[in-house]
Formats: sequence, structure tokens, C-alpha cells
Amino acid sequence: MAGLDKDVAAHARRIVSLYPEKRSALIPLCHLAQAQDGWLTPEAMEHIAELVGVDPAEVAGTASFYDMLHDKPVGRYLIGICTNIACLLEGGLELLQHAEERLGVAPGGTTEDGMFTLEEVECVGACDRAPCAAANWRYFGPFRPGSLESFDELLANLASGALDEEVPTHGVLSRTRRQRGLEVPLDQVRSQRVAEDAARRRRQEASADQGDGGKS
Repeated sequence: MAGLDKDVAAHARRIVSLYPEKRSALIPLCHLAQAQDGWLTPEAMEHIAELVGVDPAEVAGTASFYDMLHDKPVGRYLIGICTNIACLLEGGLELLQHAEERLGVAPGGTTEDGMFTLEEVECVGACDRAPCAAANWRYFGPFRPGSLESFDELLANLASGALDEEVPTHGVLSRTRRQRGLEVPLDQVRSQRVAEDAARRRRQEASADQGDGGKS
């Protein structure tokens, strides 16, 4: 498997141009690569490392640290069931059990057709929909005990493509690409950083002087 496709690599270079330091583009490029393949392939991570000037091991380490990045294949749709306190009280565990039975996999597993990967997740910030499920980080619910057929309907709509406009395949966080590069001259950015660092040191020194009563 190759790294980034030609047009994706071109967009990756545009993303890199947005940052004063190339290494700062590492995570955005990881998301870009994941949108291409659904996960971060070793070849894509090597390509990213080359583009931002780091060792491939650093890209792999980043991918293994963040939950939204996957260094192993996952399903077309990542189904996250929240079992944190608000969802738990409203039936989150029942929803998770139902999802396991419906998909035939435990959390971390992927269905045989490669359509769904199931995850048990911490709070996704959609407590008003408790118990909530996320499909590729788009939120749905509530799916309360006694009305779990609505969750089955969600899975059916995802599989049929009925929700393609609302829920893109895994890895696609945004369908809008930023096309314009860094418009502020790099020297201006660096000089402003130097000035901000100097001002911060002065504030820290002033605070330290006040802390010891001006005795130093």
C-alpha cells in the first residue's frame, strides 16, 4: 500500500505551509491520511514523517496516543457507546449490550463485513441525548431501554448509505478544505513570538519579586 495519494499529498503540503514550524502540522496530516484510508497505514505515517521532518516513530507514537487516530484498520463506521455517568444512569450499559448483540462483536471488534467497529467511550459531551451513541463522531440519541429499535434503525441507515450526507466514512472530520496558506510573513510571526516570550519572562520575574516581598 502506498502512502498519501497525489492529490492528498499536494493538500498535505498546503497544510504544512500554514504553520511556521512544519512539525506542527503532524496531527492535521494524520487526520488527512486517515480520511484517505480509514486508518493510518505504515506507509502513510512514513510519508507524513517526510513531509513534516520527523522520524516515522514520532508519527506512530502520536497515532497510538490519540483515541481519534487509529494505527490498525477499523470499520467504515466507528460506533461509540457512551457509558459515562449521565448515559450510564439513562441506560448506557443496556445500549452497549444491545449494540454488542446486534453487531456480534465486543468493544474493540469490527464486524466481518468491515462496516462497523464498536467502542465503549467516555463522555462525548452530548449528555442531553443520554444514552448517546456516536457514529464517526456524529452524535445520535437518546437510545433508552425500551426503544432500542431506533439504534437498530441508525445502523441500518448507515449501512444503506441513507446517512451519507450527514455521516461521512471514518476518518473524515471535515469535508471543507482550507485552501489559503500562511498570509503573515514568517519573520513577523517569529519576531512576535520572541516579543511574547520576553514579555512573559518579565511578568514571571515581576511576580517572583512580589512573592518574596521585593527582597531579592
